[in-house]
Amino acid sequence: MINRRKTKTTTIGDVKIGSGHKVSIQSMTNTRTSDIKATVAQIKRLEEAGCEIVRASVPDVESAEAIKTIVNKINIPLVADIHFDHRLAIKSIENGVDGLRINPGNIGGTEKVREVIQKAKERNIKIRIGVNGGSLEKEIVNIYGKGSDAMVQSAMSHIKILEDLDFYNTVVSLKSSDIFKTIEAYTKFAQMTDYPLHLGITESGTMKKGTIKSAIGIGHMLLNGIGDTIRVSLTADPVEEIYVAKEILSSLELQRDGLRIISCPTCARTRINLIELAESIEEKTKNIKKPITVAIMGCAVNGPGEASEADIGIAGGNGEAILFKKGKIVSKFSEDEIEAVLLKEIENY
Repeated sequence: MINRRKTKTTTIGDVKIGSGHKVSIQSMTNTRTSDIKATVAQIKRLEEAGCEIVRASVPDVESAEAIKTIVNKINIPLVADIHFDHRLAIKSIENGVDGLRINPGNIGGTEKVREVIQKAKERNIKIRIGVNGGSLEKEIVNIYGKGSDAMVQSAMSHIKILEDLDFYNTVVSLKSSDIFKTIEAYTKFAQMTDYPLHLGITESGTMKKGTIKSAIGIGHMLLNGIGDTIRVSLTADPVEEIYVAKEILSSLELQRDGLRIISCPTCARTRINLIELAESIEEKTKNIKKPITVAIMGCAVNGPGEASEADIGIAGGNGEAILFKKGKIVSKFSEDEIEAVLLKEIENY
């Protein structure tokens, strides 16, 4: 059982972020935001995969204007990612965005920040302060170097700007491509404030390497009770980020609104094409929301016994397989029937 760090709650759209609520899953579009058709299509795919909050870059006026149409065509909260130009933040708010990702210290002077915060208050907009270990302020680096202390101080300086303007609907992230630095920064910050935390390992890499790196870093922090919303950053189709995030949360029993598959690594006892079968079942059930566990096992040794807690499972034999439920064998059938039988059992469960 994970004892989550106690935090205040922030709200974005109809999603609540904080220790009193489930850990939510985020991703980010990689289309041009000004291309409304492509951006909406990608967000729809993310929604179907299980994304609960989506972020889009707003680098220009055309992108800020596109938000007006995009928000009316999607079903999850949209966050505008803003750098340097406070006018884009204001235009995004006016056009219906649900949240901003900004660092108030780099969008202009006090009056410009005040304008953005006033608009955010009027529309109940959530703001994420996004500290990145690779782009820290020079004055902070000169004092603290480029380690975790600098990241924490950067976050605290941005928070102070918002708090001085009586704004607290804030989530914070302290990301680095270095796992150790990221964990240190989040851990230190978590001991200093009760703001909810958005977890991630930035620039984590390609599908395979990035998945491993993110699972280690994000998983470590979640196991220690730190984290209220997560984004797995991959150099891949953003939809893949959702599947990885779901698996991380499911493995830690922090989210069970989808099917979980357990399968053995195979060995010389395996007499069926288990690898192909497991991959096929995983692909065909990836959007099923039933909170059930399915076991796909290679032989009787790793079958009903080791997977006795599975709701449904199969164990292969020599050209055949058995079906079991909660460790009890219920039927036997040929190898070419396995996938159809298993999918039908999952559908009818």
